[in-house]
Amino acid sequence: MKEATFRTDVLPLKDELFRLALRITLNRADAEDVVQETMLKVWSRREQWHTIDSMEAFCLTICRNLALDRQKRAENQNASLEEKYDTADHSYAADPEEQTVQRDRVEQVRKLMEQLPEKQRTCMQLRDVEGKAYKDIATIMGISEQQVKVNIFRARQALKQRFIQIEQHGL
Repeated sequence: MKEATFRTDVLPLKDELFRLALRITLNRADAEDVVQETMLKVWSRREQWHTIDSMEAFCLTICRNLALDRQKRAENQNASLEEKYDTADHSYAADPEEQTVQRDRVEQVRKLMEQLPEKQRTCMQLRDVEGKAYKDIATIMGISEQQVKVNIFRARQALKQRFIQIEQHGL
């Protein structure tokens, strides 16, 4: 493979990287940030360029992964339960009864979360509310990533079943 240079092999890809990042993030500012992070990451790996068969594929892979990571973080930002689950229309035309029902549902989910076993509750809180990665949760709690995933799965299943039961039959 020929010797790659940043100016001739990487920089011309910026528009293509931007389009890819924009398709994933759906936000121009985020896409620009992803392209910048991609360029920095590619530059920091310049010692490996001689082993890369396709610089374009290498850059696009990094860009895609960074954009997906950013998208996941955006979806899991530290939003409160009200922000995360409140789907009521708060315009002047909104039905006050529907707003009350939505607030009651959020409160019910919060109460159901409090009833979960400690490990499940903590895992779910760290993942779904605070947006932590499985690896970080495992480190924080001193358990394996697999145990984190199992606890989150069980917590979600328990919440779902209990919530459905309450919605259908009442308390």
